[in-house]
Amino acid sequence: LHPCRQQAAILDDLVRNVPLEFDFLFSKSHAEVISGKQEGVYAWIGINFVLGRFDHEDEEDAVVTVALGDQGKSLVRKRTVGILDMGGASLQIAYEVPDSGAISSPQQEEAAKSLLAEFNLGCDVQHTGHMYRVYVNTFLGFGGNFARQRYEEHVLNQTYVHNRLHSQQTGLSPKMPFLDPCLPVGLEDTVVRGGQTLYVRGRGDWQACAELLQPLLAGSNGSHASLVETYKAPIDFSNSEFYGFSEFFYCTEDVLRLGGQYSAPTFTSAAQEYCSQRWEVLTQRFRGGLYSAHADQHRLKYQCFKSAWMYQVLHEGFQFPLDYPSLRTAQLVYDREVQWTLGAILYKTRFLPLRDLRQESIRQAHASWLRLSFVYNHYLFFACILVVALAIVLYLLRLRRIHHRQLRSAQHTLLWLD
Repeated sequence: LHPCRQQAAILDDLVRNVPLEFDFLFSKSHAEVISGKQEGVYAWIGINFVLGRFDHEDEEDAVVTVALGDQGKSLVRKRTVGILDMGGASLQIAYEVPDSGAISSPQQEEAAKSLLAEFNLGCDVQHTGHMYRVYVNTFLGFGGNFARQRYEEHVLNQTYVHNRLHSQQTGLSPKMPFLDPCLPVGLEDTVVRGGQTLYVRGRGDWQACAELLQPLLAGSNGSHASLVETYKAPIDFSNSEFYGFSEFFYCTEDVLRLGGQYSAPTFTSAAQEYCSQRWEVLTQRFRGGLYSAHADQHRLKYQCFKSAWMYQVLHEGFQFPLDYPSLRTAQLVYDREVQWTLGAILYKTRFLPLRDLRQESIRQAHASWLRLSFVYNHYLFFACILVVALAIVLYLLRLRRIHHRQLRSAQHTLLWLD
């Protein structure tokens, strides 16, 4: 099937099989193929809902001052968290922009139109205290696996150009391989692109790898957006918090076992130590079970590259300070996986009076329980009286039977004496 027709068929099948009570969410007028921006917004809503950042009743120390549109008003509420998500093909970032004055030029204003999402999560449109302005951007081609492909193409082209200019044979045979700083020491591999083959051997230099990756942040041949030149809404690094998912977690946890609170110096040191190890040592450690259960040969092979790429994306692309203390890498939040679908449901139902319905159902259930308990208690009371009366009657009958038996015994004794 054509992709569009296939999507339409899936949506039709979904609508046809949805239960009646959820028809208001999944009718044909509501089912859609969402964009990357929508997915980012939904993921941002989901994580902040799970963390309780939309509950404004009990403010904590971590708060922000939010400007409410053009009304000149502002309010103080809980600080929300931003998200970083790196998959195999794309990279995504989403965070709240509480200050409407963050756009300083007409060029930025034009760029921000497609990158800022403003929405209300209150129970109705009058609840302006639940208005949020979120910056969302998706960078295709900046995921971990796709970045590796771009890197290999870059290395192959640069090596072939260098060979032609200097009449060398680097990488053209296993005996004269290209020494790749982004692979563990001694690991041998081949790169094949467009009929060209490049033989490589790892030399495990993490710092050189990071420097070699820096040009890739600007995209390639205009086919990918530049991570360093694209408009990004300002981040208040002194009063912000971020969660890193997918590759951010895998890079820090699967091999380095540093998942959780992120520290740039600690991460850099561990990544350098890993890259400098020989491939035989790393595979021996893998067979000995020293790494996470989720780690595999692919992770071992490209951990050096992906850790350097994650570092460059975070600190060179998004300009996170090296001493930034408020980034956590995670796979689960409160022992459960947070998906963008949770945020989608919350957004679609944001204007439904769910709390009123829940309270009404509780009141009705409580009233019906009182009525039932009143009738039930009366029956129980009468049953207890009946049981007690029956026990008394049985006890009296038993006493009477014992008394008659004693009388007959006394009569027999008198007859024997006579």
